[in-house]
Amino acid sequence: MKAWYQSKTLWVNTIVAALATLEASTGLLQPFLPANFYTIVAVGLPVVNAVLRVVTTQGLALAKNDA
Repeated sequence: MKAWYQSKTLWVNTIVAALATLEASTGLLQPFLPANFYTIVAVGLPVVNAVLRVVTTQGLALAKNDA
């Protein structure tokens, strides 16, 4: 088992969630994003998650002692 912070799936989802939250609350990213940004995220993120799940070979441990 590996530590949770080594999970590519968790990092991708955290980054996407942070960017979406930043955009929704401030609008700072709007000039840099295409008009269909949320559609791209809604379609793309599940695909990325599926690919990451396919390449996953280890489970996650919440604490170092769990590994």
